[in-house]
Order: sequence, then C-alpha cells, then structure tokens
Amino acid sequence: MTLDSNTVTKLIDFRKHLHQNPELSGAEEKTSKTIVDFLKNTNPSSIVTGLGGHGLAVVYDSGKPGPSILLRADMDALPIQESNDFSYRSQYDGVAHLCGHDGHSTILAGVGVGLLKSPLKKGKVTLLFQPAEETGQGAAAVIADEKFKPLTPDYAFALHNLPGFKRGQIFLREGTFASASTGLIAKLKGLSSHAAHPEDGNNPDLALAKMILELNNLVSQKERFDGFTLLTVIHAKLGEVAFGTTPGNAALMATLRTYLNSDMEILKAQSESIIKRIGHEHSVNVDIAYTEEFPATINSSECTALVQQASSKLNLQTHRLETPFRWSEDFGHFTQLCKATLFGVGSGEGHPQLHNEDYDFPDDIIEPSVNLFREIVEQILND
Repeated sequence: MTLDSNTVTKLIDFRKHLHQNPELSGAEEKTSKTIVDFLKNTNPSSIVTGLGGHGLAVVYDSGKPGPSILLRADMDALPIQESNDFSYRSQYDGVAHLCGHDGHSTILAGVGVGLLKSPLKKGKVTLLFQPAEETGQGAAAVIADEKFKPLTPDYAFALHNLPGFKRGQIFLREGTFASASTGLIAKLKGLSSHAAHPEDGNNPDLALAKMILELNNLVSQKERFDGFTLLTVIHAKLGEVAFGTTPGNAALMATLRTYLNSDMEILKAQSESIIKRIGHEHSVNVDIAYTEEFPATINSSECTALVQQASSKLNLQTHRLETPFRWSEDFGHFTQLCKATLFGVGSGEGHPQLHNEDYDFPDDIIEPSVNLFREIVEQILND
C-alpha cells in the first residue's frame, strides 16, 4: 500500500491542525474528538472513546480469525512556550507540541486511511491514540480501563521520532529501548522556632544537606546495580523566606533512572533507606512519595525482527542501537502486557531536539512511517 499525494497532503494539513491546537496531558478532549472526526469515515468496526481519560481506540476488525495488533500513538502536548513563528504555531501560550505527538497521531491516522483503501483480510488492528504519555500516567490508565480488556492485543508497536538521527532511518534495539524513571518526593518535618532561638526548634537543614550528598553518592557505587543507574536531584526547598524564623519544613525531589526495572526497585529502596536513616538521626519526620513512574520499555526480539523485516521490504535503512535511551516512554506498560516493540524514526541530524522551544515534527517522515506500520501488520497477518 502506498499513499497518493492528495492523502499525504491531507495528512500534513491534519498534523499542522493538531500542532496549532495542543492540549496538555489529561486534557486531550478536543484532540480526541478531532481524530474521531478524521477517522470516522474510514469504515472502522468500532470507536472506543474515554479510554483511561481521553484515550481513543479506532478498531478495524476483519471478522475473521487472526492476530490482534495494536498500534499506539501518544497525543498530549507539553507545558512549554513555543518560539516558532510559522502560520500553524500553537494558538495557546505555554502549551505546544514540542515532542512530535502531533506527528505520531497523524501517522496512525494515515494507517486508518490506508485500512479503508486496503481492508484487512483477517485479524484485527486497533489504532490507540493514548493520552498523558508525558506524565507517565496514560498507558497504565488505558490498560486498567475495563473498556480496554476486549482490545488486549497479541502484538503492540509504537514509534518515536528521534532528532539528532539521520532522517527517515529506522532505529531498533532488542531488550531495553528506553529507561525506567520515576520522580521521588521526600517531605521533611522538623520544628520551626524564632531565628534568635534555633535551639527551641529542629531545623531540617543538615538532614536535607546530608540527604543530597548521600543520594548523589549512591549511584557512583556501581557494584550495587546490574546496569546503568542515574539519580538527579532536581529540587530542594528549606523553610520560607522569613529572616525571623528557623525553618521547620523541607522538601527534596529527585529523578531516578535505570535501564532495568530490577535496578529501579533497588535504587528506590536504597534511596528510601538513606532518607529515612538520616531523618531518624536528626529527629526529622520523613514522608516519601513517587510521581511520573515509567517502567523500562523492553522490546520483544520477535517484534523487533518484524520491524526489521518490514523496513527491509520497504528499503528503509535500519540501525541497531548499542545502548538504550536515557529518556522514558510509558509504552513500557505495553511491553509488559504483550509482545511489543518501540522503535525510532530519525528526524534529522540537525533537527531541534525534543522539548526544545523551536522543535517541529518533520512532515516528510509521515508517509514512510505509515507504510512501515502497515507493512508490519502485513508481516504478521501473512505469516
């Protein structure tokens, strides 16, 4: 299946419309409706809305026995001010598609157009437009939704555009493709007092300082872990700006990253142990919580081979990555659910990086990406 020039133009216009109308994680209501309006005439078997929030599944079921394949795109935008000045720049201050989710959703919409022109002969394909990827909440919420159970796939595939990599080249990796990560939040409770009499209170300043030093030292002890680990202290706060008051409260936030889910459990446990021990030593109460939890995206060797085969058939260059990416992707929940693979498509070696204020999705990778998804489906259904 190849897309005609009119369809490609229509998809590019659709992508620019999505770019101009971004919505943040958990607020993708209009985005979801826009996609429904675009795909409702492609003869889907069913359309499931409200999945895990504003998630959307467009289902193409042949009615004949065969594998169930899920193709997933994320559709949320970022809370960043866009600096681009082209005609389709974001209409909303402080919100913009600077990670390419507008392009990812457009690629999946293109697959839907292709399925209208060349329907399935067996099996089922579900196009999942997922909310809240940027916060790590969307995939888990979709999978936990009762409406998703009938859609549970045998195979799942997703792509992410990759700035800094050769445009149009396909990047593959078996095993870990993207890291596990989570945000750790530690709240410390001492006792405030007059600044003239600090002895009447319990300032958590020394506890906070020791925690930062020991947490930074933790990941340097490589023998504790089986693979790459990283802990980045991203925020610390002590008391308020009040020169007459000795602080009684403090907060510490850190991002934890590992290539292996097992190492993440070790890193969390040892970080908690450090924080609790120091809190106890300084008679400071400690409360620990986590946010934006992403499991590692661990690719199936079978699915990675299918992407390789499909790329070769389409004469798309492929490259095997030696090391995983340090960033995270909540598609990791799908790699735990079924045979699944996340692969990369190069956006261009000089292209602005993801989350840069001047980033924009490269439209010329839409058509080959649509063709690649469809060829992956064909590889599975014709096996």
